[in-house]
Amino acid sequence: MSTAPGAPTVPRSALPWMERIGIPRPLMWGYVAVLIFMIGDGVESNYLEPYLRDSGFTSSGAGLVISVYGAFVALGSWLSGALSNVWGPRRVMRIGSVLWIVFEVLFLTVALPSENQLLVYVFYGLRGIAYPLFAYAFLLWIQLTARKELRGSAAGWFWFAYSAGLPTIGSAIAAVSIPLVGAYSTFWLSLGLVAVGAAIGSFAVKEARGTRPMVDTTAPDFSFRTELLRGVSVLKRHPRIGIAAVVRMINTTPYFGFFVFLPSFFTDDMGISESKYLALVTFMGVIGILADPFFGRISDRLGWRSTIAWAGGVGCALGVALVYWVPQLAPGNYAVALLATVVYGIMLAGYIPLSALLPSLVPEEDKGNAMGIYSLAAGLSTFVGPLTYSVVDPLVGHTGVVIVYIGMYLAGAVLTWRYLDVPEDPGSHRTDGAMPSVSPAPKNLQAS
Repeated sequence: MSTAPGAPTVPRSALPWMERIGIPRPLMWGYVAVLIFMIGDGVESNYLEPYLRDSGFTSSGAGLVISVYGAFVALGSWLSGALSNVWGPRRVMRIGSVLWIVFEVLFLTVALPSENQLLVYVFYGLRGIAYPLFAYAFLLWIQLTARKELRGSAAGWFWFAYSAGLPTIGSAIAAVSIPLVGAYSTFWLSLGLVAVGAAIGSFAVKEARGTRPMVDTTAPDFSFRTELLRGVSVLKRHPRIGIAAVVRMINTTPYFGFFVFLPSFFTDDMGISESKYLALVTFMGVIGILADPFFGRISDRLGWRSTIAWAGGVGCALGVALVYWVPQLAPGNYAVALLATVVYGIMLAGYIPLSALLPSLVPEEDKGNAMGIYSLAAGLSTFVGPLTYSVVDPLVGHTGVVIVYIGMYLAGAVLTWRYLDVPEDPGSHRTDGAMPSVSPAPKNLQAS
């Protein structure tokens, strides 16, 4: 039974069980591949920085390695969509796999043994471009393949696999492996896991739509350079993509900003031990992961836009307030702090349907470019969150930072509700058959 977006809508009960829960059957092995690949990528997430410090880096130097890595993650996030347009998602996934393995081998066999810090910056930093090519190209493949009435559910299962691997299961594997075989050997374990996931994703997924370009590469006016530039100019041609990107960046900007000051807030101000704080954050992440497929399915029933605006925007604004103010009402009460952070973790999953909504804003030939912008916004949030804290906290303190974060979420909810309605949305109020994805933007959003 075809899962193509253009296929006739059939009752969910008539679909195979896998598609009833939201996983396109031809892409089943792709979800497994992303899970294993991201487990391997996440193994080092919580021990790389101390490992580098033990290897001769200063604390700031180790932090800079991770910052350089993050910059290349953002670049790879954008390229995942732009290159998928030209080569197709499967080829981009294969390129990401090869780059990850090559730069990790160079990092382990050349940079670390030589204790050459420049080579660590180069090889580890360049490796950052790889995992977004693999993971986000597959996310685009999902949106090309899934039935339109199940795109939210399909995206929810992607983020479940992605987040379960990075950092949740990956960190757990490291916690077991390092005492048994040591930190350096654990890097090699992560490489082996990535190689397994890469092989599955590269060869076991055979759905045809992801194996070919999304644009006509035989057209007389086609050029690789022009197509890459279209990956940026899509913001001018379809201004609502920019709005959707802002909403995506808002999604995790406070999340990453929180982790700059929440450790000291909970341990120093609220009297919770460091180990309990780490357990609290882990539990928040696990519950949030479990909520991903739930919100994906809910969005396919109630609407993508409604879920993003209310559960994502308003829900996260409430969650941020709970995380900061509720523990202050009961300092040292672990159960209260845990409940507040879990609510925030759950509400973060309210943004899941954005990866289904955003490509619906543009015609077929720009879907890869749109997803590239989405992925870039996701990467930028890892920078904007801590930056917002660094700028605002010296001026108005922690309370001011929290108010700014709440304002971001509420602004994102308004933007979503005002501008991100599309007829493909199960909850769309449009009945005129208009296609806002290819029609002119509202006058106040027209590109100059």
